[in-house]
Amino acid sequence: MYKRVLLKLSGEALSKDGEIFDSEVLDDLAIQIKTIVEDGVEVAVVVGGGNFIRGRMAEDLGIDRIQVDYMGMLGTVINALAIQGALERHGVQTRVQSAVEMTKVAEPFIPRRAVRHLEKGRVVVFGAGTGSAFFSTDTTAALRASEIKADVILMAKNGVDGVYNSDPRVNPDALRYDSLSYMDLLQEQLEVMDSTATSMCMDNNIDLLVFNMNEKNNIIKAVKGEAVATRVSRGGK
Repeated sequence: MYKRVLLKLSGEALSKDGEIFDSEVLDDLAIQIKTIVEDGVEVAVVVGGGNFIRGRMAEDLGIDRIQVDYMGMLGTVINALAIQGALERHGVQTRVQSAVEMTKVAEPFIPRRAVRHLEKGRVVVFGAGTGSAFFSTDTTAALRASEIKADVILMAKNGVDGVYNSDPRVNPDALRYDSLSYMDLLQEQLEVMDSTATSMCMDNNIDLLVFNMNEKNNIIKAVKGEAVATRVSRGGK
């Protein structure tokens, strides 16, 4: 269904039962990405750092928000390296590119180099967010997808199979949407991604597919258009 995809993962997606990482989750993720790559799809990944720290924790920690954001960026690089390790264990060539320079462990982010890696069948994992404070990894996903000209952002959610009009974990009667426009997200204040990321996707005409990554092989199904999901696009259809 898609030629080049950007997979957006939360940091929490890599953890389980209070542990920072779960080996089974990383292994399953690597196997699914390997399957997609072998089918000829070019795959980039943006991963969050929520299994380490989040910006909203700044007040509780008594640390300046900018510092906490940089701590989170370092967490995303650790997660990117974990994903790289899992992929390479399964024989998938992978490159980590960081928006914050750390040449010992990752390449600097260079759009043309990232695209060249993808064209050669390598998976590219983007770490350190945008490299600036106050920007979420959702915004990073929108920015990187625009820069590498991805066909779609695959937004993997934990336990939620799309976009609902209210929280399905609280409201059993919540309605799931099959498709939406980016204006719908903004006007109805549906908390799929932040408004900066939403506007960037809309401006650059990048589709967003929201699906539940906890369902077996759902990343593969999402790429093939077979997963239960909500598709968000500029036109909404």
